[in-house]
Amino acid sequence: MMDTSSTDRRETDRDRLADVSVPSGGRFGRICRSPLGWMLIGIVGVGAVSTATATGPGPVPVLGAAVAMAVYWAVLRFVARRPTTEIARRGAVREAALGCGIGLGFILVSTLVVMALGGYSFSWAGNGFFSVVASAVAVQAGAAVTEELMFRGLALQALEQMFGSRAAVAITALLFGAAHLANPGAGAWSALAIAVEAGALLGAVFLWRRSIWFVVGMHFAWNATEQLLGIPVSGNAERGLLSLHASGSSLLTGGTFSLEASVVTVLIGTALAVRMFVLANRRGGLLPRRRAVR
Repeated sequence: MMDTSSTDRRETDRDRLADVSVPSGGRFGRICRSPLGWMLIGIVGVGAVSTATATGPGPVPVLGAAVAMAVYWAVLRFVARRPTTEIARRGAVREAALGCGIGLGFILVSTLVVMALGGYSFSWAGNGFFSVVASAVAVQAGAAVTEELMFRGLALQALEQMFGSRAAVAITALLFGAAHLANPGAGAWSALAIAVEAGALLGAVFLWRRSIWFVVGMHFAWNATEQLLGIPVSGNAERGLLSLHASGSSLLTGGTFSLEASVVTVLIGTALAVRMFVLANRRGGLLPRRRAVR
């Protein structure tokens, strides 16, 4: 059942998005406070933090995530002049935990299906338990926070004001897929797979929950589970607890890009995305295209 606080948050979000006030403070101020303006300012700020901290040692990626969250809040508060209910501290732990559960289940089910079809087997890697887990948690937490702030927090919400929820999810999904084209083993198929199973799914989840914490939790558990299983994360091979041995068709295994380019993951992710869209629609989370502010 849906709790009252979640209902109030979603209603507040809908009212906020439906009442886009006319910016003031000169032409430059109007540009900055337009959806496109604050989206770009926020993405540059969060992206700069991510670039500087993503590959740092120890807890640096986690500290970077905290700084990125502060940048996000400041941009929406002082540039966009919008409330930030999507990163409210109340209920954050619950939302993140629920998201982690879905992300964990998604990857485990996808992996088990590929294993059952003869595509994957695993062996113990012997890399050391605590060091591997600590590294996976830090790196994947930093990546999940910064990517979700940019794609779902900034891009999706800004484009939603301009074009409506459905178009915003479609655009951000394509951008999310394209952003992974530079990864090892990437190609047209892997980009499409990421767009559908990750971009569209995470976008639909955000529309359902209207919580950055939920999509961050899902994204984090997804990536961290892959790394710990020894599965390359979007083509990037990191130290894991296990070693992956793939065999058979690349359509099944995902080839060098691995699980996220597997047709199994795409099909399961598509089914989940459809379900999340249905839930979002039932709760009034899908917003129509709005007239441009002049």
